[in-house]
Amino acid sequence: MTIQSINVRNQLKGTIQEIVKGGVVSEVDVVTASGVFTSVITTRSVIELDLQIGSQVIVLIKSTDVSLAKL
Repeated sequence: MTIQSINVRNQLKGTIQEIVKGGVVSEVDVVTASGVFTSVITTRSVIELDLQIGSQVIVLIKSTDVSLAKL
């Protein structure tokens, strides 16, 4: 499954392996078929997206950004 409404072409489906929560930002490690990717996102986004270890996500890579979309 890919997200059709985003213009990011590099999309990798994966599973969250680890979340290191901080006061403002958190590190989210995602295991994909291409390896492990780490995204640094706001802790608020981790909470609002209800991201947890084992959650299925899509890693979105565009230039210098790595974003997540919960499946």
